[in-house]
Amino acid sequence: MHYCSTRGGVRGWDFRDVLFSGYAPDGGMFMPETVPPLSSDTLRGWRGLPYTKLVVEVASLFIPTQQIPREDLEGTSGDTGGSAIQSAKGLSGLDVLVVYPRGRVTPVQEKHMITCLKDNIHVFAADGSSDDIDQPLRRLFADPELVRSHGLMSLNSVNWSRVMIQLAHFIYAYLELSGMEQMEADGDLPELEVVVPTGGAGNIAAGYIVKQMGVPLKLVAMVNSNDIVHRTVTTGDFSMAADVTQTLAPAIDIQDPYNMERVFWLLLDRDGASVKNMMEEFQQSHRLSLPENHRRLLSQVLSTGTVTDEGILETMRRCWEENQYVLCPHTAVAVWHHYHCPHSPTLNRCYVATASPAKFKAAVEKAGLTFDLPETVLALDKLATRYENLERNPNWCKDWEDRLREKIQSVSSVRKNRGTYYI
Repeated sequence: MHYCSTRGGVRGWDFRDVLFSGYAPDGGMFMPETVPPLSSDTLRGWRGLPYTKLVVEVASLFIPTQQIPREDLEGTSGDTGGSAIQSAKGLSGLDVLVVYPRGRVTPVQEKHMITCLKDNIHVFAADGSSDDIDQPLRRLFADPELVRSHGLMSLNSVNWSRVMIQLAHFIYAYLELSGMEQMEADGDLPELEVVVPTGGAGNIAAGYIVKQMGVPLKLVAMVNSNDIVHRTVTTGDFSMAADVTQTLAPAIDIQDPYNMERVFWLLLDRDGASVKNMMEEFQQSHRLSLPENHRRLLSQVLSTGTVTDEGILETMRRCWEENQYVLCPHTAVAVWHHYHCPHSPTLNRCYVATASPAKFKAAVEKAGLTFDLPETVLALDKLATRYENLERNPNWCKDWEDRLREKIQSVSSVRKNRGTYYI
């Protein structure tokens, strides 16, 4: 298995190269050069596997055993900053640098990051949106010497490995919920509709890859008021709004859904040159109009919808009234579709639930609901904090890039001398 960039400038990289990276050197995103097919026999053989075992099976399709043995592949993904910190805190030889948008995550999400005082955890609070943060990070990963000399890698869905693990979410859902066990051994596999709350489009990209592997999925991407994915599918308008709208579902408050580049690449039969032209135009002008034939192709593999904050609250209330289940606001973006878009009784449907309502206390209360916070969450209020600010100024993008570059270099220098960074 080898990997290439969606923009055509890089080919033949192995999994280790891609794992220890972020954006490709040409500005694109890494994808496997070939997508392994999944036969109906393979899917039937995987039915009944625990989720962690299925992850191993899926990851093994993309990772040679000589690079990562199968027994080392059990794990999963979660809230990116908090998960990275919890999995890596205190480890020697590994430093984690987290940048989050101050005021655009909930207090619980923030406290999960800023209360870790381990020497190898470095947290920055940026005065901007997730899209703003992405700009200096792109510049850092475009510097091959910086990436190579300091062993930089990205842990969000820019990194192929994050999307690769998300493939298992869709395959597991299909095995459990499609009704395939009722089909004859030689019959066609049933279709499953999967509804996904969408921001950066990582989950949707994973779902589309699984569809390309031969699993019959009907994909629905639901967005909040930051509706660029919805506009792209319905009108071909792949353009950023003037500002990112802050909503009750902050993790998907994104106007630059960078994983759509992976979707476009697959949609256009891996035409790196076309994707390069499209994405460079989008990055320069923040506007792109899809040709109608491209938009039509996209609408054939992806349906979309958009949900207001009031729609989120309405969905949270209704789910509680009918099921006594408290949704997080992101999951509610998907579940809104259940109440407003009836489906055929012959087609099974599932919704991707993305987070615990414990992280979104204000939204739960605004919906008129209550949720008892776990003791581990309540305990966060008593912990000391440590973080650095990335202030907004007229030259903020270059300033943030320089600050992050300086942090990377200074941490690396301390580690080479086997020193402690925080005294």
